[in-house]
Amino acid sequence: MVPVIFKVTERLEDQDGNRLLMPEIEVETYWTNLPLEAEDVIELYHDHGTSEQFHSELKSDMNVERLPSGKFKANQFFLHCAMLAFNVLRVIGNHLIHNKSLAPIKIKAQRRRLRCVIRDLILTACKHVKHAGDETLKFGRHSPWFKLYQKISFSL
Repeated sequence: MVPVIFKVTERLEDQDGNRLLMPEIEVETYWTNLPLEAEDVIELYHDHGTSEQFHSELKSDMNVERLPSGKFKANQFFLHCAMLAFNVLRVIGNHLIHNKSLAPIKIKAQRRRLRCVIRDLILTACKHVKHAGDETLKFGRHSPWFKLYQKISFSL
């Protein structure tokens, strides 16, 4: 016996606001054994595209399409390193969204793709300087991402 969750939608108007002669009825069924409420199960299934997008970013943006070795332990270590880098880049992307007023471009999205975080913040040109026992990063005089980079680096 498998529980079935239903979501029934009745539309009386089309997308342009015109009234329909016959109502349009859409039925979604979810066959699941998850111990959750119906609303939670429906929300999980509707949000599966986000999980697919994260998987795609891991494969393409992090270049983890093919594992480097035939040995399980080596691939496990490689995936752990990729997971760590992925999570750090996601945290940096979230900080970028929270401080988007400092960004030199207009950011409308709720999250940034890893490719954009790498391009905009990680690959920012700078120079590593050691002087009098002090180590600093020197950015160009007119670096458009410097204020955002500085804000994010102090908050991490």
